[in-house]
Amino acid sequence: MATAQERDFYQEAILLLRAAKSATLATCQDNMPFAALATPAFLPDLSAVLLLSTLSGHTRQLKANPFCALLVMGPAPDANPQTAPRLCLSGHAEISTDAAVRAAFLAVHPYAAMYADFTDFSFWHVHVTGAHYVGGFAAAATLDVEKLRARSLNSP
Repeated sequence: MATAQERDFYQEAILLLRAAKSATLATCQDNMPFAALATPAFLPDLSAVLLLSTLSGHTRQLKANPFCALLVMGPAPDANPQTAPRLCLSGHAEISTDAAVRAAFLAVHPYAAMYADFTDFSFWHVHVTGAHYVGGFAAAATLDVEKLRARSLNSP
């Protein structure tokens, strides 16, 4: 296995996000952290798209405080879950009516088309401002978001 210094954490993070179908969404409620399962889609610039219902607590929390984090995890290569690759993206979310945002989400989660137009659902665009990658045990780095974005836009 390559040492952390020999690994390309940026490429590993990009591949992890492109394969992601679920994540943990962290929001804040009354100065207390709150975590929920989310199903993101990632745009080419690696910003995230979520389809959220106003019936969910995390949606109300984002309306009150748009700062959030998404934790995406890949499978662990062995029995130790700490060896799993993971990426924590932090940023702020806002409701989006952009057709491209909708299309990107439904391309990854086509089953959601049956409820995407319900009046209590909205697409949310998470603008990423921070990224911390853990590639397994003793392999971690804070990634430069602009470099991560540029690498993603320029890779197949």
